[in-house]
Amino acid sequence: MSNLLVAIDKLRQVTRGTRWERHLYLVGGVVRDELLGRPLPPDVDIVTELNALELAHWLHAQGVTDHLPVTYPRFGTAMVHINGVQFELVTARRESYSADSRKPVQVQPATLREDAFRRDFTVNTLMRNLHTGELLDLTGMGLSDLQAGLLRTPLEPMVTFEEDPLRAMRAVRFAAQLGFDIEPSTLEAVQKTAHRLQIISMERIRDEFTKLLQAPHAVKGLRLLRGTGLLEQFAPELARMHGVEQNQYHLYDVWEHTLKVLENLPSNASLVLRLAALLHDVGKPATRTVDEKGVHFYGHQNVGAQIAAHLLRRLRYSNDIVEPVVKLVRLHMRPGEYDYSWSDAAVRRLIRDANGLLDELLSLVRADIAASNPAFPKADIDALEQRIRVLTSREDVQKLDSPLSGREIMQILGIPAGKQVGECKAFLLNEVIEGRLAPNDKEGAKRLLLERFKQG
Repeated sequence: MSNLLVAIDKLRQVTRGTRWERHLYLVGGVVRDELLGRPLPPDVDIVTELNALELAHWLHAQGVTDHLPVTYPRFGTAMVHINGVQFELVTARRESYSADSRKPVQVQPATLREDAFRRDFTVNTLMRNLHTGELLDLTGMGLSDLQAGLLRTPLEPMVTFEEDPLRAMRAVRFAAQLGFDIEPSTLEAVQKTAHRLQIISMERIRDEFTKLLQAPHAVKGLRLLRGTGLLEQFAPELARMHGVEQNQYHLYDVWEHTLKVLENLPSNASLVLRLAALLHDVGKPATRTVDEKGVHFYGHQNVGAQIAAHLLRRLRYSNDIVEPVVKLVRLHMRPGEYDYSWSDAAVRRLIRDANGLLDELLSLVRADIAASNPAFPKADIDALEQRIRVLTSREDVQKLDSPLSGREIMQILGIPAGKQVGECKAFLLNEVIEGRLAPNDKEGAKRLLLERFKQG
């Protein structure tokens, strides 16, 4: 039994024979995913017509929770952990909103039915009694929509998305996670209210976008983001790729090519690799030129790296995401230019420039090549990978350095600390990378230094 199910059973057992028995309902993702036969979510939502804050404090007094409850009295909710599993305990409520915030301005206790209708989508309104196992479909649409694979709002969709515009992003994210379709009137409302996303914090948007990118049907989600106008609200740089025609080496415009690259990634691709795939050609709209030889995107990888950095920082991604993604975007053209004339030095430089991201870079390039026009010859990435294996089995390419330290260089040339010392070290490192100087050959390094830098 999973830890989540153990924690649910612990809550069930401790509340038997108490006033909470038969008044607690599992709701949301845990019920939905159980019915779909999907892996259960990492946390649990519980709704009750009793007071959820009192329940949280009672559970802590019984020694059931891992810590003091975190309470939100205005919303009638509390957060507790049982056996390390997060439970959100919610007092059934109804809400009203203002036009400039997704947070309700008024919250009142309500019935389970009223609570169901305030939720985002009918498939997330299904409730299961914690003690009896009874399944409630209080909107009358949850089960049928679940079986049909439809995302529909319990209330009129314009109301739902006007009140909380983040739910438009959630509609697309759930479509990507579950493979569901968005019911037509709900989809139309997403389009009409897309502009309301402007009142949502970038952190909230980023979190939904991240879940979408990591979902099994991420490409479906991205198509929906662009088609509904949501993408334009937070990532216009991505939306601009649509319709940008390419040259004969491609079958698709930049946007469709990008989606094909994402589809070609390994199923276990990291977030960094997924973002790099999404952004690898983001510089193409800004660099597109046409002449008698056709369409060109000169330097798009460098421009794209700058655009990617700006976009990811605007979305509040951390540096440990931004920096590797930007590096992959900047380097993604290099392996695709490989041929058998490459020297060992060229391979070493690629290894050093990738600096720990080589596997991700090669995965990105394989996906990129697979999404290009098969009528044209492609770089042999398998052969490049073999060259890399041979080189790295003989030497630690990342640790290659000048055989001489800065102090030794100053003594040999009789020069003070300064810029010239750095130039000398860079020269010697280049000789090592080129294979003309062994990494530990101090005498050879001294001879080269004196030949190149010693004056008079």
